[in-house]
Amino acid sequence: MKQLIRAIRRTPKRSGLVAALLLAVALPAMLFAWGPSRATFTMKNPASYVTFNSITDNPVHGDERNFVQIRDYTDNGAFGENVNLVPGKEYEVYVFYHNNASTNLNDAAHNYKGIALNSYMRVQMPATVNAGANARVTGFVGASNANPATVWDEAYGKNTSSAAVALRYVPNSAVITNNGSLNGKSVDLNKLASSNGAPLGYNAFDGKVPGCTEYSGFVTYRFKVDQPNFEVTKQVSPAGQNQYGETVNVAPGSSIDYKIKYKNTGTIAQDHVTLKDMLPAGVSFKSGTTMYSSSKTNNQWTATQSNSLTTSGIDFGSFAPGAALYVKFTATVAKNDDLEKCGLNTLINKVSANTQNGSKSDTATVTTTKECQEEKTVKVCDEKTGEIIMVKESEADKYLPADSEKCKPAAHTVKVCDAKTGKIITVNESEASAYEAVDSDACKETPTTPATELPKTGSADVFGSVLALGSLTAATYYYVTSRRN
Repeated sequence: MKQLIRAIRRTPKRSGLVAALLLAVALPAMLFAWGPSRATFTMKNPASYVTFNSITDNPVHGDERNFVQIRDYTDNGAFGENVNLVPGKEYEVYVFYHNNASTNLNDAAHNYKGIALNSYMRVQMPATVNAGANARVTGFVGASNANPATVWDEAYGKNTSSAAVALRYVPNSAVITNNGSLNGKSVDLNKLASSNGAPLGYNAFDGKVPGCTEYSGFVTYRFKVDQPNFEVTKQVSPAGQNQYGETVNVAPGSSIDYKIKYKNTGTIAQDHVTLKDMLPAGVSFKSGTTMYSSSKTNNQWTATQSNSLTTSGIDFGSFAPGAALYVKFTATVAKNDDLEKCGLNTLINKVSANTQNGSKSDTATVTTTKECQEEKTVKVCDEKTGEIIMVKESEADKYLPADSEKCKPAAHTVKVCDAKTGKIITVNESEASAYEAVDSDACKETPTTPATELPKTGSADVFGSVLALGSLTAATYYYVTSRRN
């Protein structure tokens, strides 16, 4: 055991393996995914047969069932059960192995029953991890005479980015650490990650691992998190002025320059990067003006041999992470009379970048104003309403002529005298001759003067007044007489 610790201490500090092993002591196995369920042992009471990673009180490693751990290698992080996966970073995985058979079973007297035969290690992880998902990083250790034949454990990496990532093994990164001749040797990573795994050993990769901590060890390997990504932008400028922006206003018939930028913002190279520009109606491509600039041209503008940028597109090849491509060309805005409408015309141009990792696009806008003369208006007959209206001359054929019967005004009317009735009436002007003039005597009315009653001041009125007074006097007399009786 002391030899194993010394071997660990001899490893570079960069690996952080000492920290990994010490951390593992404090991690209860029941918190993590491991398997299969199996008998466990202690350092004082090892197994009486070949079995791997089943001691629960290893003074260096702790519970051996928790034998897979992971760390951020780029930032020299500590080993643990979980990491956040960040595009562009490398991660290191640690897989421990220990044949728990008692050391006294390794000799001829016990028919070497404590030596694991055809022992191997295998590792596994997904090729891609969706956004927000966990990647299960698994290690397997086993032997043809082990019980159980294979044991496994897991660690996890979570993709915290907004898009899927790819996990790629770092070539030649797998290394074995033990107390034998294999210490520090490379392990074939292709075999390690295969379905059969890579053989283990002590002094040679012969699959033989004797029982006891002296013969235990671990393998580390690395993987990188890749995320393909890119950006594409489009700008426009009046031709030759190098004043690029998202929008430009020019006169009809003007020339304009378009500029496109593609950049690989991911962590892997992108092959067959194809740019295709789609011009709107009212803008035409000027042949022979397409140029490009990149590290491939020493960042100098170079003419292309193709005019297909605005038709089928141009394949500009491969671009490493961080590499950029610039493309520019000249186009012409339609002349005034060829523009679609009077007034402001908005012409939106779109470029798309197509890669094996998908497509993206961007736009630039040109505005131009078409000058139009005011159109002459004419009178027409609106059949639906029967009215004369004014419309543009170009639309006159949609209506009836102004003198159409549908829109003739109603006849004029006049007042006349109807001699038969002696009344003033209204008739069409064309019928007026059949009647008398409106001021004819036949229709004149004779005015009547109302009677005026003169005041009555004659004898009859005096007599009536005296008579009434007498009646009143007589009535009064009779009333008084009746009261006396």
